[in-house]
Amino acid sequence: MLYGKRDSITKEYDVIIIGSGLAGLTAANKLAKQGRSVLLLEAHNKLGGFATWFRRNNEHVFDVSLHGFPVGMIKTCKKYWNNEIAGAIEQVQKVRFINPQFDLETDFTKEHYSKILVEHFKLSPESVTGFFTALEQMNFYDDQSMTNGQLFQKFFPDRNDVVRFLLEPIVYANGSTLEDPAISYGIVFSNFMSKGVYIFKGGTDKLISMMKEELLANGVDIKLHSLVENVELVDGVVAGVRLNGELIRSRAVLSNSHLHNTIFKLAKPENFSSEFIEQARKVRPNTSSCQVFMGLKLGETLPEMGDLIFYSEDREFNTDLILSPKVGSQTFSIYYPDMRPDRPPYYAVVSSSNARYEYYKGLSEEQYLAQKKYNEEKALSVFEKLVPGFRDKVDVIDSSTPLTVERYTHHTNGASFGTKFEGLPLSMNMHKEIPGLFHAGSVGIIMSGWLGAANYGVIQSHEVDNYLDRLTKNQSEESNVQL
Repeated sequence: MLYGKRDSITKEYDVIIIGSGLAGLTAANKLAKQGRSVLLLEAHNKLGGFATWFRRNNEHVFDVSLHGFPVGMIKTCKKYWNNEIAGAIEQVQKVRFINPQFDLETDFTKEHYSKILVEHFKLSPESVTGFFTALEQMNFYDDQSMTNGQLFQKFFPDRNDVVRFLLEPIVYANGSTLEDPAISYGIVFSNFMSKGVYIFKGGTDKLISMMKEELLANGVDIKLHSLVENVELVDGVVAGVRLNGELIRSRAVLSNSHLHNTIFKLAKPENFSSEFIEQARKVRPNTSSCQVFMGLKLGETLPEMGDLIFYSEDREFNTDLILSPKVGSQTFSIYYPDMRPDRPPYYAVVSSSNARYEYYKGLSEEQYLAQKKYNEEKALSVFEKLVPGFRDKVDVIDSSTPLTVERYTHHTNGASFGTKFEGLPLSMNMHKEIPGLFHAGSVGIIMSGWLGAANYGVIQSHEVDNYLDRLTKNQSEESNVQL
């Protein structure tokens, strides 16, 4: 059932899920299908987490993070959601790179990438094959000491242009940098390379609406406007959560909140071992992002120019330039009217750029507003180079920053991509510290993005289900002993 904002919850549940990002949603659906009683609590006024959207002038609909994901999302949706959702996923046909080093188009498949690397960048077929083979053989249990920078130097020494072609899309997908572990790049890039980039036709609003219907049909209880105060423990074991001062009981809790929020706010440091907290304090939040949302006037059009354009004015590729407030690099996602065929034929363009939370947090209100205006003007002026006269076509413009992400998601440091890689083992092993407490937020770079988050929800739902089975078995054995 869907609880109202002022409704009290008196039921007890097998599991309470805090947060409704794609990991939380997918875990809730899977657990409900397995017969578990599930309560899904979301602080915002709609489901989806960072997979969200908003309206302006009640006409323009803007997608916040629907830019592209690997083909594996079809299998995940088919297996853990339904065929209707999986059937609305379609391949993006054209991705374009424009920067001082090259101007290229690709369908973002391994075959085409390999062809470009050999023919345009003049690399040997052997080095290209060796590179892709190395990526395909990566797994979570490998030696994780090699960085992305070292990986590229090994196969393509001193080729900054090649690094840009290979890494730039993943920087926007999950915040990877040259300094991050190579595994965080290799696994994600290999997923994309299998069959290209895909998108959900109908928009994020339709996807989340379909997921909501499925959740309710499978018996998941949902309550929005619900900012959980803390996870309740009895004798060190999860007993539920506290919401609006009231205890809601459950046998397990799965947090889809940021890793830091889960440990330091919801569960409290004193309930973990000192060793675990020491490691948790070392986990770095991943980078955040800025976006500029541009909606065209009804009747104005854009030429067919692909769905994604990685545009940069920076003469070389490096982490500091990618994160610079000068916004020398940005990715344009172009949404054509057929994205939402049941609505008026509006075009929209969304500029995304990676950003540092600390920079925006340190600005005065006046400086902050000036930086937002700068970001908007930068997006307009750059896209004007691609489509002359574009500025006059725009009807609505709005923008977001890391502080916007923080406000709506409650993510530590407004992180768009969870944590850096070192956060993953803490997330996966949280239940070993506090029995009954599990985590499935965007974490470790690998478990981020739409596919990574959804799959991590599946992985952690297995752990929750196994834990509940053990509880039932132990309780049964105790009852037999008493008899």
